[in-house]
Amino acid sequence: MAFPTLLLITMVFLSLSLRFTEAQIGVCYGKIANNLPGEKDVVNLYRSNGIGAMRLYGHDLATLQALQGSGIKLMLGVPNGEIASLASDQSAAMQWVKTYVVPFASSIKYIVVGNEIHASDQQAPSVLPALKNVRNALNSNTLTSKIKVSTSIDTTLIINSFPPSKSEFKDTSYITPIINFLSTNESPLLVNIYTYFAYVSNKQSISIEYALFTSTRTVVTDPNNGKNYQNLFDAMVDSVYAALGKVGAPNMVITVSETGWPSGGGDDAATVANAGTYYKNLMNQVKKGTPLKPGQAIETYLFAMFDENNKSGALIERHFGLFSPDKTPKYGQLNFS
Repeated sequence: MAFPTLLLITMVFLSLSLRFTEAQIGVCYGKIANNLPGEKDVVNLYRSNGIGAMRLYGHDLATLQALQGSGIKLMLGVPNGEIASLASDQSAAMQWVKTYVVPFASSIKYIVVGNEIHASDQQAPSVLPALKNVRNALNSNTLTSKIKVSTSIDTTLIINSFPPSKSEFKDTSYITPIINFLSTNESPLLVNIYTYFAYVSNKQSISIEYALFTSTRTVVTDPNNGKNYQNLFDAMVDSVYAALGKVGAPNMVITVSETGWPSGGGDDAATVANAGTYYKNLMNQVKKGTPLKPGQAIETYLFAMFDENNKSGALIERHFGLFSPDKTPKYGQLNFS
């Protein structure tokens, strides 16, 4: 009996190792445009390119219906404007889940309660109650084992990020209860990470090679732990890991819920060539983990599927698409698998 037992243990170990090193690459599907393909065409475009995961920023029924049977897993957003109502009324959260989740549950992997909310924002006091109410609603429908509830933050919630080991959350009174909730329910923290914006805001200290994964040498050595960094993305992810450790969650999983590089509309770094370099190198890098978490692949969502010509704000916001609205790829054939 010893041989079969050893064989079984070995198979289980290999299975866990394969899952541990798997890096799921998804793509965010923003719809702030008037020239995009129909939802069924978009889902077919995901499938034909081997994209197995989608982030959707709101409960768009046409997209939810188009995803059914596609095999694509969904990160479904609760828009910031709806958080307060879900936080204040459990029955509203129950109805939201009944309408937008239960009929489409086979496709949904995450529910994202809010995007880039800061402690000073009006919605901030509602984030944790909304997380709890949505999870209660999932539990009432026996879906908590299949669908995780989280929120998506940006890296401006982190301070003292150089070197990464010094990082900490700026407002622990806001974020720590949220982290505790996620930890208790084994949900990842979702983080939007953009090396482009870090680079353009601090060109005197950050090289474009460090931001684009093209440096051939160590650029930063963290003096507190000896970790070496050859790219900015790893340093930014590890700054979040370090901050999590300081609020009692050193082993929390991070999912990168947005990352990208613009192909135009900004400074001279916003080019098709640089964006293509960023995406191709990123997709290889996230399989490897970071210096703090070597071998722990990072589930990552690229921003975004299409250029969005109706986005407000700086012109650059309209140039993050992997595809043009006519479904033509900007960067050749990216290997999403």
